[in-house]
Amino acid sequence: MENTSGSVRELELGECWTLLESRDFGRLAYSVGTHPEIVPINYCVSDRAIYFRTAGGGKLFGVTVNQNVAFEIDDIVGEVARSVIVTGTATRLDHQAEIDKAEELPLRPWIPADKYNYVRIDVDDVSGRELHMGAEPCD
Repeated sequence: MENTSGSVRELELGECWTLLESRDFGRLAYSVGTHPEIVPINYCVSDRAIYFRTAGGGKLFGVTVNQNVAFEIDDIVGEVARSVIVTGTATRLDHQAEIDKAEELPLRPWIPADKYNYVRIDVDDVSGRELHMGAEPCD
């Protein structure tokens, strides 16, 4: 996407990680067969990996069947919007040492639910953009 107005800026890698680390809500995209899904999750970042908890069900099944996932967060403050997109591999944690480490993270369900499955997204790629919103240009 070419931008001659200066209203869109690619975020540097460090800026992307800072934004990811400062938030706790995003959207996970995965697919089962040819059926894509996007679901909201709360998450945390540790050692440049993304962690979340989930109950058994569609989300856990989806990331188990096809581990290739995308994850996205947005941030809007005033007239500035920032978006970060991550692609990577999701793995359900099943070794006790991994689960113990994940249980030490500040990752708690927002609602009372049996979310005892921990999933880690090992990040392959991170990209982000900052957009300066404003009026549509006139001809």
